[in-house]
Amino acid sequence: MIKDSGDRTQFDTGAILEAQQSAQEPQEYADDKIMAGAGETRGKPVRALERIADEDAKKAMEILQKYKEGKRLLDERVLENEQWWEFKEWEILNYGRTERRDPEPVSAWMFNSIINKHADFMDNFPAPNILPREESDKEAARILSSVVPCILDQCDYEAVYNAECWDKLKSGTGVYGIFWDPYKNGIGDIEIRNCDVLNLTWEPGVEDIQKSPSLFYQSYVDNSIIEADYPEMKGKLGDGILSEIPDYIGEGRAYTEGKSLVTDWYYKKSVTRIDENGIKIRKTAVHLCKICQGTVLYATENDDKMPDGLYEHGLYPFVFDTLFPIKKSPAGMGYVDVMKSCQMYIDKMGQSMLKNAVAGARPRYMSKDGGGINESEYTDLSRDIVHYVGNPDDIKPIDHYTLDGAYINLHQLKIDELKETSGNRDFSQGSTASGVTAASAIAALQEAGSKLSRDMIKTSYRVHRDLIYQVIELIRQFYTTERAFRITGDKGQENFVTFDNRMLRPDPVTNDFGIRLGGRKPYFDIKIVAQKSSPFTKIAQNELAKEMYNLGFFNPQLADQALMCVGMMDFDGKEEIERKISENGTMLQQMMQMQSQMEQMAMLIAESTGDTRILDALAARGQQVPGTVMPEGTQKEAAETDAMGNLSRKNENAVAARARKQAATASAPKA
Repeated sequence: MIKDSGDRTQFDTGAILEAQQSAQEPQEYADDKIMAGAGETRGKPVRALERIADEDAKKAMEILQKYKEGKRLLDERVLENEQWWEFKEWEILNYGRTERRDPEPVSAWMFNSIINKHADFMDNFPAPNILPREESDKEAARILSSVVPCILDQCDYEAVYNAECWDKLKSGTGVYGIFWDPYKNGIGDIEIRNCDVLNLTWEPGVEDIQKSPSLFYQSYVDNSIIEADYPEMKGKLGDGILSEIPDYIGEGRAYTEGKSLVTDWYYKKSVTRIDENGIKIRKTAVHLCKICQGTVLYATENDDKMPDGLYEHGLYPFVFDTLFPIKKSPAGMGYVDVMKSCQMYIDKMGQSMLKNAVAGARPRYMSKDGGGINESEYTDLSRDIVHYVGNPDDIKPIDHYTLDGAYINLHQLKIDELKETSGNRDFSQGSTASGVTAASAIAALQEAGSKLSRDMIKTSYRVHRDLIYQVIELIRQFYTTERAFRITGDKGQENFVTFDNRMLRPDPVTNDFGIRLGGRKPYFDIKIVAQKSSPFTKIAQNELAKEMYNLGFFNPQLADQALMCVGMMDFDGKEEIERKISENGTMLQQMMQMQSQMEQMAMLIAESTGDTRILDALAARGQQVPGTVMPEGTQKEAAETDAMGNLSRKNENAVAARARKQAATASAPKA
């Protein structure tokens, strides 16, 4: 079992340097004949597992340094973007100068754009809907659709999603970490965390993080925690750090005193093994190695219980969510990268205008040397008399040139440019230009202005789908013990279900007549929908529901017409509405059939027993009974409609009179 080195080191790592170089050479296992007589060694490699030594860790750190050099520009950009986000851009614009006399205004136009985008992300918080690919997997998909959201809640996924969205908007890259924590809840469970892109290092030039031969995650851990979990490290932990993590400037700096740097090294290796049924299986295994001060703390390849790697899904436990993609990099650009140049000129022009305003508000004078003016009295506004010797013209005011309106317009144009480039126009925040007063026009402008947000949210949904896939695979691998979950039903009722991985494990494999049968794993399609909709979306859906009600869409007699109309529409929850309308129409048909059968049964009962009470009750409700005529004075008009809601016929019946006549003739003896 993997040791937990505290909160910062539960990010697992990978193994030997030679494994990376020989990744295309699969690890060979015994053939069928040898394994047939191997007994308890079946499924294990013939040669001993390779050991990961400190020398391998040293080579891994050398690879890490080469990777870091290729990632240097990204790290610098992320650190600078954080300074812009913290309103510290003047520290960048002044190029390190400490003497500052000019005003340094900081406007929040870029900040306002980013927080509005973040609000759009949170208004559309993702929720998974897991769909089966085969009929036999429907029950497992139904349970997973209820269980997976519970697991996300236990991981406080909303807070993780919130932090990831901030990273994505600022630096262009948010990173999710999906791990198995063997100590969580006492029996182990899934852990989802937001990871800083500065702590991760990959091979330069790859666009998909899963294609990097090695992946490194670094974090600082208290020495006391390391020594408690790994007693062999006592006395070996010092101030020497082989590789440092790029650190934020200012308030975001990490405190590293009394801590050591732990490097989690992941890498992939292709292996071939023979399972218990003698079937040769080739797969990609992800291994990990934890390194501290050049010493191997733990390696999965040194663990006889993990010959197939850390996770069965064969993926690095990290998912990247990029905003604006960059070629040859899994990271992307953020809104700060797009807007900081425009924001810089807005602030610089604001600085110049403030300097001009200050100069105009405070008159200044030019005085000739030896002009005889008492400057202290002249500048003291509380004195009524100023003494001088000589010509009063020896001092004169300095002319002030007011700022031309063109510069003020240019400043406003830069603000408008920032709004345009960020897609944060006024109507996207609820404001509109003068003259736009119609509700439909405002809604149309808001809908058009939100298309950029919808595009970014769809990208996050694709990333969320990959995250849910890894969650399901960890459930498949580690949920060997039943766990109880509280599920809230559609009507708010509480249900408790137990779930383990038996429904997700592969079918038993047989090898009949040389043909491999079975072994299929249940796989699922993951559809991501918005769990939390914006207030505007909720209002629109509520209005749509009321309009459908007023038009009679929920009238069972108009089910066919309603289904045709809904089929031409496009809105969220359309399938559910179609299903309910269809069920209402089917229920109406069943009730009409039952009513017809009851009327026929009532006639048979009246003819056989002479009891007309049922017929009288039907007639009192105005229902038509075949073969009967309503008595004079009690006729009621009954209008019937067909399935399309059209008026078909009108009949006048005398049910009660006909029923009494039949009853009288039935009880009288025949001649």
